[in-house]
Amino acid sequence: MRYSLTVLHSLTCLTLLSWILPFLLTQGAAADQPIEPDLPPLTSEQDLTQLSLEELMNMEVTSVSKKPQKLSQAQAAIHVLSGEDIRRMGITTIPDALRLVPGLQVARIDSNKWAVSARGFNDRFANKLLVLIDGRSVYTPLFAGVYWEAQMVPLQDIDRIEVIRGPGGTLWGANAVNGVINIITKSTQDTQGAMASVTYGNEERGLGTLRYGGKAGDALAYRLYGQFMSRDSAFQEGGAHDDWQLGQGGLRTDWQPDTNDTVTVQGDYYQGTAGQRITTPVPADAAPLAPANLTTVNEDVKLRGGNILFRWHRLLSDKEDFTLQAYFDHVGREEASLYEDRQTIDLELQHHIPWLAHHDVLWGIGYRLTRDETRGNELFRLSPSDRTVDLISGFLQDEMSFFDDTFTVTIGSKFEHNDFSGFEYQPNIRMSWKPNSDHTIWGSVSRAVRTPARGEHDVRLRVVPTPATAPVSVAVVGNHDFEAENLLAWELGYRIHPTSTLNLDIAGFYNQYEDLRTFDAASPPPTITLPFSNKMHGHAYGVEVLAQWQAHPDWRLQATYSYLAMDLRLEDGSTSAEKLREGASPSHQATLWSRMTLPWNLEFDWDVRYVDSIRVAGSPVDGYFSTNARLGWRPTPQWDISLVGRDLLDNHHTEFLPTFLATQSTEVQRSIFLKTTWQFDMP
Repeated sequence: MRYSLTVLHSLTCLTLLSWILPFLLTQGAAADQPIEPDLPPLTSEQDLTQLSLEELMNMEVTSVSKKPQKLSQAQAAIHVLSGEDIRRMGITTIPDALRLVPGLQVARIDSNKWAVSARGFNDRFANKLLVLIDGRSVYTPLFAGVYWEAQMVPLQDIDRIEVIRGPGGTLWGANAVNGVINIITKSTQDTQGAMASVTYGNEERGLGTLRYGGKAGDALAYRLYGQFMSRDSAFQEGGAHDDWQLGQGGLRTDWQPDTNDTVTVQGDYYQGTAGQRITTPVPADAAPLAPANLTTVNEDVKLRGGNILFRWHRLLSDKEDFTLQAYFDHVGREEASLYEDRQTIDLELQHHIPWLAHHDVLWGIGYRLTRDETRGNELFRLSPSDRTVDLISGFLQDEMSFFDDTFTVTIGSKFEHNDFSGFEYQPNIRMSWKPNSDHTIWGSVSRAVRTPARGEHDVRLRVVPTPATAPVSVAVVGNHDFEAENLLAWELGYRIHPTSTLNLDIAGFYNQYEDLRTFDAASPPPTITLPFSNKMHGHAYGVEVLAQWQAHPDWRLQATYSYLAMDLRLEDGSTSAEKLREGASPSHQATLWSRMTLPWNLEFDWDVRYVDSIRVAGSPVDGYFSTNARLGWRPTPQWDISLVGRDLLDNHHTEFLPTFLATQSTEVQRSIFLKTTWQFDMP
């Protein structure tokens, strides 16, 4: 293993430094001056580093059951990243924050694109992972995935990120097949005053955030923010041209006219560019598509979008409540091969009500309307170019508790109707046994579906020819008979808190997939068409382990390990290359994360990750080790300064390869940056 000596040396140095620094600094502090007591965090939220591991296990989460519950009672494989975790990671993007979550596969394709998935099928557009921001879906129905380059939530505003590995379709609907990522921002009550943050480094060429929070009377609180970022290109021989600039602004108000009602209104608008190198026809309508008509060009993809969300939560009693949510979302992209303008309107009503002695019922209905306008070229286009689709849904879930609430059974199902695959249902049954406060055993059986994307229904994508294949023309075409992909999942988990300083969380799964996407030739050369079809099935299984150890009141260690095995099989007669997707996710991943609070208001944090080798569309990508480190200093309670180094073990390395629209691959480079955050009160 080419990194073994470097990694061993780095781990040894980091471990020794972790042990030596506290001793030296404690001695220095004793000689010079008393150590200042623990400083409060830069916001009014509780500092989670001061919570015991038992208190962390009792954190409140909402993503598993769409209602508040303790993390230790969740009947799913869930991991929570707190706002304080994110601050101490020394990261600048949401995907980087997800790298330390067990069971997730996170890889950077270039400076502005990522592949993020859970439990396999990783790709730039990982179509079996649902991502939400404050309950608003950012899953694109065009390509079935997430434009991560357009998700720019200010990291200082994130309260927590709840990550569910495994199906979540019963409550969240289609496409929550292998996981759900729910990004939850802070209440405006927790972001009062002004905040300014600036980041600069060799790759992070500028990241600035301004935020102001205030009140209008006792019942209404608000915040406004603006943010701009600029990131340099990644590494590629001859230049990568994948630099990234994005600006975003937004507001949020929380109004609580009485103790029973809370009304939230929030919105964001962003605009920017994301560079890439892409092979495209010249001119755009060149035909036939041949090497002589193709060229690789540098282009800046134009990004723009905005959203506004309304949510009303009303308490009807101490155990009954309802939530009404509506949002409008607009996404615009303009690049050489595609112009997209999409508008979405989403309405949802949810009612939570106790029933009889041992039943806790949750039900809801929803409607979503999506309208898009697109333009393409000879390489990529949709027919029809414009389309309006709607989605009608409802769900019902009953949680039943027995034996003094030590044994819980949850049964429910989601019912949906969409314009592409018609009626879909997604039932599940979950059980948990909690014999005492230190042990929880849970299990589940779930069905989930991934509904067809707009592209799988209407696309015509010409495969870029090479001189060797030029006589043959290949096109991937949409199929109106393409069906939803189906998953039947079995899960089993165990959480244990054996001592006051140790937590263990173990989850295992077996996923059985049917009707997976394939492309099979429907016409002979010289013009080969490959329509979307459902001629593949398979299974995946694995285990995910999380261990947290409070080695010292000021030192916490977290280790994770994930194992994944996949076996995909084509139906007789199919020759689709989609089987190669089984190699796109690493079989083994491991992380070790250390967080240490030192005297003199210093913080020293580091992590080491191992990612196994993969094969993307048959092309190998070597496994790698990566180390990140952060040294933080808080000279005052309102001022935070951090020096961060990321990917420190080598100058540059490849993490993933592009598989879509003939973009060029680049390599992740070592980065060093300085970040300062200042919070202050304003009259």
